[in-house]
This record gives sequence, C-alpha cells and structure tokens, in this order.
Amino acid sequence: MMSNSYYFRKIHSLLGVIPVGFFLIEHLLTNYEATKGPAAFVDQINWLNGLPLVLLLEIVGIWLPLLYHAVYGLYVAYQARNNVTNYGYFRNQMFFLQRVTGVLTFLFVAWHLFETRLQVALGNVAHEDLGQTMHDIATNPVLFVVYLVGIISATFHFCNGLWSFLVSWGITIGPRAQRYSTYVTMGLFVVMSIMFIMSLTAFTDAQFQLPAEAVTGK
Repeated sequence: MMSNSYYFRKIHSLLGVIPVGFFLIEHLLTNYEATKGPAAFVDQINWLNGLPLVLLLEIVGIWLPLLYHAVYGLYVAYQARNNVTNYGYFRNQMFFLQRVTGVLTFLFVAWHLFETRLQVALGNVAHEDLGQTMHDIATNPVLFVVYLVGIISATFHFCNGLWSFLVSWGITIGPRAQRYSTYVTMGLFVVMSIMFIMSLTAFTDAQFQLPAEAVTGK
C-alpha cells in the first residue's frame, strides 16, 4: 500500500485493542446488565450517557479509531494470503478466520449502529428505550441468528487479534509464550461469547417490551 505500511499496521493493531477492544468489553458489560432485568440495563445506559463530554468521547475514543481499524482492516483482508511456509496449520486457520470474522464484524457493526445508535441520533429511539429495540431484534428468529453470528465474529476477531497484538508488539516472543497466550485469548473468547449470548437471550424477556418509565419507576 505505502512504503511506511509497517506503521499503518502497527496503528491498526494498537487501535484494535486500545480503544476499540476496550469499547467491545465495555459494550459487553453494559449489555450483560440486561441479565439482571430491564431496570439495571436502563440504569447502565443512563449512567453512560451521563458522562461528561460523552459525544466527544464517542467520536474521538470510539468512532474514529473504529473507522480506521475497519477500513485498513478490510484492505489487509483483501491483500492477505495464507503462507504455510511461515506458519503452522493451526495458525494459518486462525489467520484465515481473523480475516473472515473481520469482514463479518464490519458488516454486523455497521448494521447494529444503524439499528441502535443512529436511530437514537435521529430521535427515533430514546437511549433508555434501547432495551425495547433489542427486544424486537432478539425475539425475531432470523435477526437473533444474525446477531449470534455477529457477536461471535466480533468476539473472536478481538480475542484472536489480541494474540496477534501481543506478538507484533514484542510481548509474547517465544513459541511457549505464544502457545500460552493462545490458551488465554481463546479462553477469553469463550467467556466473552457466553456473556454476549446470555445478554442477547436476556433481551427476549417480555419485560423489555415495557417503556423505561414502567421498569424504573421514574
């Protein structure tokens, strides 16, 4: 792409963990509040939107880094070629899955933002009524499967990308360290996937059909 593509790749790798990866974890913890009921979810949403300079934080800390990571990631996926001489069979499969899940995650995140954050920005949905929106999505069998594929793709892409980040930034250098980091990152993938699935399933509860005022008493 460019003579200094090394630096673009480094930035891409870094942004995939900080702040995009942190945002994914925050998003997971926020949605996991749905397992405690609509009131807990609404309280978490209101707390996030009560942060000072929240719009600036979203633009600088989430959307711009996410845009760079996504666009450059699609370019990398387009140019990527598996190299069996440099990697073992397992790592080649993970390399391939990283590219596939990257594309799936890009499509899923774009659609999810349209269904949620953009609707809030347009005034079609209030922040505190996002639980109702998610209920409509989660109770649709087709959309439930789409979300299931999307969240698993996003979680795998982050966790496997975290493994690559540790290697490319010289944190896990030797084969042993890289093997153990595989166990840790794949373990994280399993835990995060289960939590996301539990959150998605929680939104199917009929209580999420109720207006925010009815579940919070405010």
